[in-house]
Amino acid sequence: MKETEYKLIENYMLKCMQDSAHDKEHIYRVLYTALNIADSEEKVDTDVLIAACLLHDIGRKEQYENPTLCHAQVGAEKAYNFLIENGFEKEFAEKVSCCIKAHRFRANNPPVSIEEKILFDADKIDATGTVGIARTIFYKGKIDEPLYTLNEQGEVSDGENDILPSFFQEYKYKLEKLYSKFYTNRGKEIALKRQHSAVAFYESMLKETKDSYKKGIELLKSQIN
Repeated sequence: MKETEYKLIENYMLKCMQDSAHDKEHIYRVLYTALNIADSEEKVDTDVLIAACLLHDIGRKEQYENPTLCHAQVGAEKAYNFLIENGFEKEFAEKVSCCIKAHRFRANNPPVSIEEKILFDADKIDATGTVGIARTIFYKGKIDEPLYTLNEQGEVSDGENDILPSFFQEYKYKLEKLYSKFYTNRGKEIALKRQHSAVAFYESMLKETKDSYKKGIELLKSQIN
């Protein structure tokens, strides 16, 4: 990719990114990880991959303002229009758009091309390990969701089968299950190296909060007549 093209796409991305949990540094981490994965694959269109990585979250603002929207779908359309308006070939714009459309974890649109699979894996890797934990907690705080909820017995829930949103619920629903959902061998390898730190963090936080409630409730009862 020519430097002028890279700068054009990068500058557009920078104008679009306003979500602090999905900020420009997230974009760069995904890009660098994607290139790492691509280095182990054959016949990767790196121009498509670079553009898709830079633009994959440009629909976040629209989704944040209207949660019924899918940022992957919105971002795919915005990216296609931007590329066409700036003189890129239609085939190139379509490939980039398809990558963005297929990158979302919860979407029913699995990646097919190697570029789509690499972007999917690179984006998911940024949700693994302690970086993924930190980003999730950061995002939960931004949208006023708690670290955990209590079950019917008044105990801290581990998040399993929770209906109400929380960090623990997100961990059990998504973060814990990420490590079996990679399309490339290199992507899976990178993610598995991070798994232990994420598990250790979750288990430590769960134990600390449970212990606090268990002992604290006992002490409170002893002080109330």
